[in-house]
Amino acid sequence: MPLKKKYNKQNLSLPSWVENAVVYQIFPDRFKRSKKSCTNNNLEFMNWEDPPELQGFRGGDLFGVIEKLDYLNEIGINCIYLNPIFSSAANHRYHTYDYFRIDPILGGDEALYSLIDELHKRDMFIVLDGVFNHCGRGFWPFHHIIENGKSSPYKNWFNLHETPFNPYPKKNETCGYDCWWNDPALPKFNFKNKEVEDFLLSVGKYWVEKGIDGWRLDVAKEIPFSFWDKFNYEMKSINSEVWVVGEIWGDARKWLNKKYFDGVMNYRVGWSTLSWVADFKLNSPYKNPFYPLKNLTSKEYLNTLKITESWYSKENNLGNLNLLDSHDVPRALNTLKKDVKSLKLALFLLLINKGVPCIYYGTEIGLSGGAEPYCRESFPSTNQFKNDIREFIKAIIKFRRKFRVSIKEGIKWTSPEENIICGNLNSKKYKIIVFVNRSKLSEFYLPKKYSKIIFKSDEFISEEVLAPQSFICYLD
Repeated sequence: MPLKKKYNKQNLSLPSWVENAVVYQIFPDRFKRSKKSCTNNNLEFMNWEDPPELQGFRGGDLFGVIEKLDYLNEIGINCIYLNPIFSSAANHRYHTYDYFRIDPILGGDEALYSLIDELHKRDMFIVLDGVFNHCGRGFWPFHHIIENGKSSPYKNWFNLHETPFNPYPKKNETCGYDCWWNDPALPKFNFKNKEVEDFLLSVGKYWVEKGIDGWRLDVAKEIPFSFWDKFNYEMKSINSEVWVVGEIWGDARKWLNKKYFDGVMNYRVGWSTLSWVADFKLNSPYKNPFYPLKNLTSKEYLNTLKITESWYSKENNLGNLNLLDSHDVPRALNTLKKDVKSLKLALFLLLINKGVPCIYYGTEIGLSGGAEPYCRESFPSTNQFKNDIREFIKAIIKFRRKFRVSIKEGIKWTSPEENIICGNLNSKKYKIIVFVNRSKLSEFYLPKKYSKIIFKSDEFISEEVLAPQSFICYLD
């Protein structure tokens, strides 16, 4: 593991391990119910294979994650990002009620410490989800207000209104306080109160001191810049190798140009890549202006990538978390109408892009749930997978690491034909030519014969002809 070093406030540098990271996002309740939980826990959970619902717990825990680490390591994953794991009354745990305790259903503090140890033994890393914009109704200062109203000394931790204070309003009633997206279950913190800021900073520092390697920061754009100005510094003051990533879906220049974060969740790479590889066969009922699934021409796709990269510094582009999908959007395979060949193209493009690739749990074995909550389905307990592409992902990760210096420099794309994109990866050591054919029907005849094939998809025809829905990489 990288050694901790003294941190210089003037140099908010990207942690050294990040450029070689391949991240795997885990929704803990649905990933793996451990053997320890099954034998020692008397809690009643829903059936593991039940369809995903907004409510209810399946009983996945952090000991279960430990049991799957060798599985992930074999694929080439070396970093896990966990959805929230602090004590909460929701299966997704964005309703935090105790920021200093790991949810007992997940195994408690012991499970996290064991997980950190097991990850670090394997030279793997862990990123936690920090939900600092809002809390749950069970959070102790808010509970104090529920009991005491405006006579509570904690009343300034939240923005209370003159309307009746009612944390459980009926239809057409108001709750009387600021809450996230008008959900009374998620009271928003008042960041004008220094006690709130100090408390949340102490949470961040506490878990870094316990050994975590990074933070993914929920709805970061809704939290004042003044807080983020302190957060990155405070984390790196403890360990300069901590990776700080903000959840900003669109243009993040306001947050990255001043180095509030090392990077952001780069959804623009995700939605544009899926929109292109689908070849106008896109399943897109999901509507989100920051994740606009829509048919794209090759020119439109490459322009989106170019504009996105141009917004940020080289270091920020290397620190961005690039993802196709997550717990908040339909799964990539669902968006692609369960076309596994299109998914393979999308994963290839994700993994040869500069920045940190993130694979959502179950992508490697064909999970294909739609919009929330269906994208949060349980990882199958059986070892029989219908669309097992683990070996394919393993091969791309191996390719990425072998040529990471070239990938770090970035790829320059052109489009010789509408369904074809051609990329150049150059470094002092290598010159690599990449061709990708998204067409589901048409072959592509390469413009010339190249010297050496170094990587290709399974749909290979010959050195001169690129099959439909395939890619090839040459060393030129």
